[in-house]
Amino acid sequence: MTRRWAVALALAAVASIALGLSAGPVALPLGEVWRSLWHADGNASEIVRNLRAPRVFLAFAVGGSLAVSGASLQALLRNPLAEPYLLGLSSGAGLGAVVVIATQAGGPWAVPIAAFVGALATIALVYRLSLVAGRRLDPRILLLSGVIVGAFAGAVMSAIMVLSNPTALQNAFLWLLGGFATTSWQSCTVFVVYATIPLLYLFRSNRALDLLALGDEPALHLGADVERTRRLVYVSTALLTAASVATCGVIGFVGLIAPHVVRLTVGSLHRTLLPLVFLLGGSFLVLSDVIARTVAPPIELPVGVVTALVGVPLFAVLLRRTLV
Repeated sequence: MTRRWAVALALAAVASIALGLSAGPVALPLGEVWRSLWHADGNASEIVRNLRAPRVFLAFAVGGSLAVSGASLQALLRNPLAEPYLLGLSSGAGLGAVVVIATQAGGPWAVPIAAFVGALATIALVYRLSLVAGRRLDPRILLLSGVIVGAFAGAVMSAIMVLSNPTALQNAFLWLLGGFATTSWQSCTVFVVYATIPLLYLFRSNRALDLLALGDEPALHLGADVERTRRLVYVSTALLTAASVATCGVIGFVGLIAPHVVRLTVGSLHRTLLPLVFLLGGSFLVLSDVIARTVAPPIELPVGVVTALVGVPLFAVLLRRTLV
C-alpha cells in the first residue's frame, strides 16, 4: 500500500514539474521543453531554462519544505491543526518586509533579508516566552506565544501599511500574498543554502517525531531526549518557514493539507510520512503556481490566493472524512 502511494506521488511530482515547465503565457509542448533543457538555443530555451525552471524548482522546494514543517509541528505540538505559520513566523517576516517596502530602503535583496531577519526575531521571541520552570519548552505555551507575538506583529504591520503611500501599500499587499514571479536561480540558491540543514535534520529525526507524537511520558520511557528534540525540531521548522517566506512571501495551507492527506493513506510513521509529504507539498505548490499564472492571463494571481481557494474546501472535505 505504502509503495503504491510512493510511486503515485513520485509520478505526480514528475507530472507537475513537466506541466510547470510547459504551461504559461507561451504554452510549450513537452517535446520542446525537453529539447530546451538540453540545448541552449532559441527563445524556448531561454523561457524554459531561465524563467520557468527556477520558478518550478523553487515552488517544489518551498512546497515540500512547508509540508515537512507542518508534519513535524503537528507531531511536536500534538495538534493536527498546527502548521508552519501558526507560531507567528509569517507576521514577523511580513513585518520585516513591509518596513523595507514602506521605506523603500536597500536594493533588490533588501526585502528577502528583512523578511528572514523578522522571522528569526519572531523565532527567538516566541522561544523565549515559551520557556517555563527549568527552561523546559512547553508546547501549549509555545502555541499561545506564537499566536500572541503573531497578532502583535500583524497589528504593527497593518498600521505601517495604512500609513504608507498607495504604491508601497500595493507592493506590500502583493508580497504578503506570496508568489514566484521574481524567482531566479540566485533566489533558488539562497533557499537551498538556508533550508538544506534543517530539512535534513527533520528527515533524520523521524523516530524522534514518532515518539514526540505519543506524548512526553511515553517518549521519555522509550529513550527520547524530549527537551533537546523539541528545541531542535522547533528551530528547524522555524528556519525552513523563514527561508520560504523570505524567498516567496507568505503561502498558506500547504503545511496543513499535505500531512493530512498523506496520513489518511499511509499512516503516521514519519519515516514514510515525511518523504511523501515533501512530494505532495511540492507538487501541490507547483500546480497552484501553474493555475496562478494561467487562469487569467496576462494577470498573474498571487499563489497564496490559489492555495487558499483550493486548500480551504479540500481541508473541509478531509476534516469531514476524519470526523465521520
